[in-house]
Amino acid sequence: MQNYTRRRFLADVSASAATAGMISLAGSTPLFLTESAAAAAEQKGDNILVVVQLSGGNDGLNTVIPYKHELYKKARPSLGQDAATVIKLKDDLGLHTALKGFGKLWEAGQLAIVQGVGYPNPNRSHFESMDIWHTANLKIGDRTSGWLGRTFDRLKLDRPQLENAESSPALHLGGEEQPLALAARDVPTPSITSLDQFKLDTGRSEPRRQAIETAAAAARPAENDLLKFVATRSTAALKLSHHLEQAAKEYSTNVKYPETQLAGKLKQVAQLIDAGLGNRVYYVTLDGFDTHSEQAAAHQGLLQQLGDALFSFTEDLKAHGHAERVASLVFSEFGRRVQENSSRGTDHGAAAPAFVIGSKVKAGLIGVHPKLDDLDDGDLKFHTDFRSVYSSLLTNWLKWPTQPGIADAVRSVELFS
Repeated sequence: MQNYTRRRFLADVSASAATAGMISLAGSTPLFLTESAAAAAEQKGDNILVVVQLSGGNDGLNTVIPYKHELYKKARPSLGQDAATVIKLKDDLGLHTALKGFGKLWEAGQLAIVQGVGYPNPNRSHFESMDIWHTANLKIGDRTSGWLGRTFDRLKLDRPQLENAESSPALHLGGEEQPLALAARDVPTPSITSLDQFKLDTGRSEPRRQAIETAAAAARPAENDLLKFVATRSTAALKLSHHLEQAAKEYSTNVKYPETQLAGKLKQVAQLIDAGLGNRVYYVTLDGFDTHSEQAAAHQGLLQQLGDALFSFTEDLKAHGHAERVASLVFSEFGRRVQENSSRGTDHGAAAPAFVIGSKVKAGLIGVHPKLDDLDDGDLKFHTDFRSVYSSLLTNWLKWPTQPGIADAVRSVELFS
């Protein structure tokens, strides 16, 4: 750049920023969406993982229920479910009555229930246990990167094209803090509250849109690489905004989603998948499972929200032709204690079921229900290490390399047919 002063640069960038400012995109250009769109052509058709995190510690014993067991009835005098209410999976095991959506998925052969999931020496702290699940690291100390984030970093090393495309393999959808599972050293994962953050504000005026596009595409001084970069990003953002608006117009579904927070998130995930973006992992959360008192009504409402939302999501994917390449993982940081407490609730426990949903899953019960007459200080004992679930999702579903810390510790559980 010959004779290019700082003052001139700032003036030129301000002019370009004025153009970008017309592209009202919630305060910042959604670069990750631009990059995801750029990667979509290469990644279209690849399998996708949707992670649904149940925050607070879901009561697994009242989710997958040994309803005939005398010790269950004795331990849950007010919270216990019986044969008249459960959704039967087998003669002595059933789902909570609120999980009608899961019941439909079970009947359709699209639900795998991994029983007795946990890890050695369970931690009953929300923060510690969730960190263990997020990082797949049982040791106290180095928990700064997540099990997915480390995989993203390794993919960047193994696939140099990611260095150039800078595409993000994942997206976190929600207003809460981004889960540690997505934390990486070199590959950031964006978080958005909703797709409404990224709309081109033209006042519904096509002439204004055309004026914005013309301004963004206007010729810039050839020697001004920095200004060219700004203009290029502005043009890319405009194109992407138009792409998403068109996708929103073209996206329609006959599936009626419930009017719940989780259903709203999953509907947007379905829309993004159908729009052809290149993200391989979507991450959403449902909070409220820390049911220490008066659990019955709260837990029923949460389970109904969970089951109905995921059933609608699965039906939507099927209607749009994506069912065979999307699998969903549902997990919580721990289960609850077997004995209900004096406040008609349950306290922090250990082992609990995890769920994997999709048309390609090995549907049914995976593993046996933990024994009620062989507890660990009042808690169900785990027999399936959660890292074996991760290993299968990474290698068998996403076709990504598993991590040494996971592969060395456990063998993959068979989740897919």
